Amino acid sequence: RDSAGNFYVADASANVIRKVTPGGVVSILAGAAGSAGSADGTGAAARFNQPGGVAVDASGNVIVADTGNALIRKISPPGVVTTLAGDATLRGNVDGTGSAARFNHPTGLAVDAAGNAYVSDTFTHTVRQVTPAGVVTTLAGANGVSGPADGTGAAARFNGPAGLAVDTAGTIYVADTFNHTIRKITAGGVVTTLAGLAGVSGDDDGTGSAAYFSQPTSLAVDAGGNVYVADTGNALIRKISPPGVVTLLAGVPGIAGFADGVGLDALFDQPRGLVVDANGGLVVTDTGNAALRKIAANAAVTTLALTSAPPPAPPATVPQTPATQTPSTGGASASGGGSGGGGAPSHWFLGALALLYALRRRRA
Repeated sequence: RDSAGNFYVADASANVIRKVTPGGVVSILAGAAGSAGSADGTGAAARFNQPGGVAVDASGNVIVADTGNALIRKISPPGVVTTLAGDATLRGNVDGTGSAARFNHPTGLAVDAAGNAYVSDTFTHTVRQVTPAGVVTTLAGANGVSGPADGTGAAARFNGPAGLAVDTAGTIYVADTFNHTIRKITAGGVVTTLAGLAGVSGDDDGTGSAAYFSQPTSLAVDAGGNVYVADTGNALIRKISPPGVVTLLAGVPGIAGFADGVGLDALFDQPRGLVVDANGGLVVTDTGNAALRKIAANAAVTTLALTSAPPPAPPATVPQTPATQTPSTGGASASGGGSGGGGAPSHWFLGALALLYALRRRRA
């Protein structure tokens, strides 16, 4: 969200970045609908390839995880697109400056008060930092090694990290999708688990490891340090207080559908991107419904924008992952997702990403 209350959506299927006003007016900020590519340029002259996470810095620049190009891009307020880091012709996990850096599958993205961007490089199970000058370093995780371990820097492990958020103190929060957990990273790279139990999926509320998630994909954090989770596998929006107490904000556990209402009266289908609005509420990218939804502070859900007719009732049950899972200890799992305007993949899409990652590893 920018200082005027506008927020931004990475429309991956259309290869564009959209701008949405507080009143729900949607326009294309950059990219050309249906045209993929990596060209820098202004507005419709620029090209993206399945962009994922987006975030806005203090100057109003929109920073984009251009997933399909393995790039980090910057869009100035007038819509001028430049490449901040990465090379569209080469994938990898290499720290460096500008085009000397390599990403594999950047998805989630968040920006701190100093303008540093944090990127979840999902297929490599790492979280990277990109300075405003384009200097890329690895903050936490080990390239190609997945797992649930807490620790500092390369000693920590993730399993398909996706959405990111950063609070006013500079703490980074990670939706660790295939561990079914929410993690914290300090500015010094110390990783701990805020909520969820690695390898166990479910929808239980509770404190810390007593709470369960199912493939969370996106996060937002408010001024009070509360973390909001797009719990995609459960079709829910959850809230985590600073001490790690998880509660249900909106949606019905395990039920996908389309309905406005308060709390349990509302339904979502593959909720993905989250952003805190100017009134302390949330805007949700409800991917399965091709809709933008609003959640007020009292948990009342309304529809801000809808690009197609809602699905017919009754709602369908969301396919659930098994109650217990063994987290991967290799590098053969992955996730799609985003933060601050990214999107929520279906279980089929998540599986396809995992297969694609495995094939890439085999070819390598």
